[in-house]
Amino acid sequence: MILESLAVGPFQANCYIVGDSESHLALVIDPGAEIEKIWDEVSRHSLQVKSIVLTHAHGDHIGAVSELLERTGAELVLHQDDYPLLIDPGKNGSANYGYPISINGPTRFVKEGEIVECGQIKLKVIHSPGHTPGGICLLGDKLLFTGDTLFYGSIGRTDFSYSSLQQLLQSIGDKLLSLEDDIKIYPGHGPASTLGREKEYNPFLQPSFLYQYRARI
Repeated sequence: MILESLAVGPFQANCYIVGDSESHLALVIDPGAEIEKIWDEVSRHSLQVKSIVLTHAHGDHIGAVSELLERTGAELVLHQDDYPLLIDPGKNGSANYGYPISINGPTRFVKEGEIVECGQIKLKVIHSPGHTPGGICLLGDKLLFTGDTLFYGSIGRTDFSYSSLQQLLQSIGDKLLSLEDDIKIYPGHGPASTLGREKEYNPFLQPSFLYQYRARI
């Protein structure tokens, strides 16, 4: 498997290029900005982008989507509950920073438990609402792309009108903490980690914090 991580744009959102070494088919996860930087890595590995997958539709994760769609003809994959953000610069936050982004291209909506495939690579969709209504994580073989659900030492923001701290902690507690400790996580911002490390040290995942909020749902 080919796996490249690029921090792009002013918010240094992580864009992941995931390629099958045999077929050279690829997924690009969260192409947030800097299309040439992303395209250089795609070209360096001689990859054919089959799918562009969004963990969620905030502006800092979708800024290079339109250009990448034009260059590749790939499908755009996201959860339907984030489609209102994809098409509305006010909701996805891009309008607030002077670069309104609205994407109306063809999309494939995925749900909990569906598989996104790329050659021999298979990623299982985990719907993890809270940061956004349609936030997803992508579970592969000992790796997990967590978007802005779970970070190294932290969790995603929940101060948007459509966000919910309780829902985010429910998503993490019910769907991620039951996974194996040695699974490596690749978040939407910041360094990689492991689930074991986050279970032990992440202050938001400690029972004293996690369960008191989940109990209010």
